Amino acid sequence: MTELTEQTEETGGRRSRGEGRGAAARRASRTGGGAAPSLPNITRKIREYEVLDEEGLALIEANAEIILEEIGIEFRDDAEALELWKQAGADVRGQRVHFPKGLCRELLKTAPKEFTWHARNPERNVHIGGKATVFAPVYGPPFVRDLEGVRRYATIEDFRNFVKLAYMAPSMHSSGGTVCEPVDVPVNKRHLDMVYSHIKYSDKPFMGSVTAPERAEDTIAMAKLVFGDDFVENNCVTLNLINANSPMVFDETMLGALKVYARHNQACVVSPFILSGAMSPVTVTGTLTQILAEVLAGASFTQLIRKGAPVLFGTFAASISMQSGAPTFGTPEPSLVSYGAAQLARRLGLPFRTGGSLCGSKVPDAQAAHESANTLNMTLLAGTNFVLHAAGWLEGGLVSSYEKFMIDQDQLGMMQKMAEGVDLSVNAQALDAIREVGPGSHYLGCAHTQANFQTAFYRSALADNNSFEQWEIEGEKRVEQRANALARSWLEHYERPPLDADIDAALLDFIAKKKDSMPDAFT
Repeated sequence: MTELTEQTEETGGRRSRGEGRGAAARRASRTGGGAAPSLPNITRKIREYEVLDEEGLALIEANAEIILEEIGIEFRDDAEALELWKQAGADVRGQRVHFPKGLCRELLKTAPKEFTWHARNPERNVHIGGKATVFAPVYGPPFVRDLEGVRRYATIEDFRNFVKLAYMAPSMHSSGGTVCEPVDVPVNKRHLDMVYSHIKYSDKPFMGSVTAPERAEDTIAMAKLVFGDDFVENNCVTLNLINANSPMVFDETMLGALKVYARHNQACVVSPFILSGAMSPVTVTGTLTQILAEVLAGASFTQLIRKGAPVLFGTFAASISMQSGAPTFGTPEPSLVSYGAAQLARRLGLPFRTGGSLCGSKVPDAQAAHESANTLNMTLLAGTNFVLHAAGWLEGGLVSSYEKFMIDQDQLGMMQKMAEGVDLSVNAQALDAIREVGPGSHYLGCAHTQANFQTAFYRSALADNNSFEQWEIEGEKRVEQRANALARSWLEHYERPPLDADIDAALLDFIAKKKDSMPDAFT
């Protein structure tokens, strides 16, 4: 019996207990065990959705230049940065830099429009820029909601688990960066364990540490043990998140990490972190203007460090509740900001980062689904090139959730399908099928359907589309329960990708020496 006819029989009539067990077994065989083969990064065949016309874009660009020239951007506690800006022709007054009109744009002409982000397994390399979209997991939460349903501080074991899940997720193109903050490891040493986990438990591209310049240097050193010195200096092997301290400040920590990565030709995602109404104006246009000014200043600084270093136009924009001050997600205004920022990035000629599967919900419930879907759909339609927080984000970014991760990665597969657009091939035109079936019949058994049914529609590993009776027989499970079971199954069946023994030994030796060189620090 074909898979198609099995599905057809399951759509009508009450089933016997034996039939229920058979359906449950089929679901288990489809969703259990190891994950499916990885999908390549998305090459979008759909048009970007644009919210600003030429007049609006020009207005925002002109206003951003006014901010840069008249108000300026602070580069705090970094004498080298201030001196470089002086040499470039900026007006430096104390720690505030005022930029002559057009200076930042001129500097950014040397930044690449597109580039390859290399993985230790070349088959996992991804393209950044153009029509490509790359998904990476949640970044930064200090807490996890674990598979027992407990909200607690994250550990290094949780970190490894999320790296493993990202490695196994077919629709995830990167293992990410700080997928959670392992608070059981000293602050000054945990970056070593995190970078090692990305290298050891995945062969997808990974992100580096930005919490201190010396930790960025450690990331580079470890990357060179994997890829070789010359390769790292001439190719991008790590992306790195450089947040502006909005409004209009770059602090010494972010600048220090930026300088390390740019000097070694590694990509910086210069990304203002915006809560509109608190860290930017309450209006979409005002927020976009500030974002553009901050990105122009930070991104162009990478080119003062090293011409040709890859850099991304990033933004993280959320609104706030004007009653409580809490961040809100999935609302219209941040979507409009991201759509507009994507247009500005394309005009500037830089790859773009925004979005993800963002929500303020405390558990993976209907609120989480609605807010995440609103954010994720916008992310794809905006034409985003690099998507951080694509899976696992919960509670406004305070929590990495196993169940939410599994639900989100399933949705990312749908985005992959959506991005393929409309197929206009001879097979897709389906005239033979229409001729064969004719008026008044059905397509279930025709040759075209039999030839195409396995790939015609996206099949979720988590959604339950069976009848109420079938759902009853299978235990009345909610999607969170199915996600929990799938996460457990993936972790149980995880197989580590091979890593050269000499490289592994060199990494462990480097880590041991670094850890021995300093006492533990938890603050």
